[in-house]
Amino acid sequence: MDSPARTSNRRAFLGSAGLMALAGLGLIPNTSAAKSAVKKGVDRRSNKRTAEVSPAAIQRLRLPKSGELVPVIGLGTSRTFDVDPSAENTALVEVMQRFFAWGGSLIDSSPMYKRSEEVVGTLCKKVGRDDLFFATKVWTPEGKQAGIKQMERSQELMGAARFDLLQVHNLVDLKVQLQTLTEWKQQGRLRYVGVTEMKDFATVEELVTSDQLDFIQIPYSVNDRRVEERLLQACIDHGVAVLVMRPYERGRLFGAVKGKDLPEWAADFGATSWGQLFLKFILGHPAATLPIPATSKAHHLDDNMAAGLGAPLDEASRRKLIKILQG
Repeated sequence: MDSPARTSNRRAFLGSAGLMALAGLGLIPNTSAAKSAVKKGVDRRSNKRTAEVSPAAIQRLRLPKSGELVPVIGLGTSRTFDVDPSAENTALVEVMQRFFAWGGSLIDSSPMYKRSEEVVGTLCKKVGRDDLFFATKVWTPEGKQAGIKQMERSQELMGAARFDLLQVHNLVDLKVQLQTLTEWKQQGRLRYVGVTEMKDFATVEELVTSDQLDFIQIPYSVNDRRVEERLLQACIDHGVAVLVMRPYERGRLFGAVKGKDLPEWAADFGATSWGQLFLKFILGHPAATLPIPATSKAHHLDDNMAAGLGAPLDEASRRKLIKILQG
């Protein structure tokens, strides 16, 4: 297991030779798709694919507490998966198929997202996969039994034999629900415990430093860096992984670079779109950061996942990107 601080190989962003070597060890799928990469990006302003995309196995990060390897890009479901579960949902079926083809596994949902948990379960059946890293949340102020009932319903809807990660959503009924999650982890009913929050980062930091958590989920992006100074450093120090919600600030980042050419140095990191640069900014932080952009479009999914190929942004390039957004 790694130490809480980021080691030099925390993120094994490898070249093709290293990728295939890891495939031989069973760490990354050894498929023909792993030999190919994205040549062109996606024009998110027109929602058009700029080239046919062949998926390659994205890189993985090592979770600080367990050493488990998890793909560096996950999939969020807020809004995008809130559709009729009985409908064809062909676009979302393609999203799921592409997500798995890229080597993705972590999908995050919540009872707050209405029908999204059920849609995740339905789509898994349609594509014939049940090997997700199942992540969802408990979201009720009505006490212990209500929380248990909700989590059991979520498990049924998503089709999870066991949850990988359960999180107290927005710190609602925190003390009661976190105690239940801890008990479930001890009983083997889930593997990791976390919380999500968008504003009260002081409380999240207290939980991190008291070593009660394996994960947190927070907003973080090139333009929203409120968590950098204290909370992300606490996660490094205490070995807590970070799911990153709203990495594009619900599309506002694309508006900020509208009409701007992708900088030439983006090619040094294998980035072919602004979206990939924004995700690589997150991946370049020393904490174990894992963005979970939500989408219902396969070409956006491809562009998101391609950020998991090549190197994350180094500190100098992160500063360059901040300057571009500030300009």
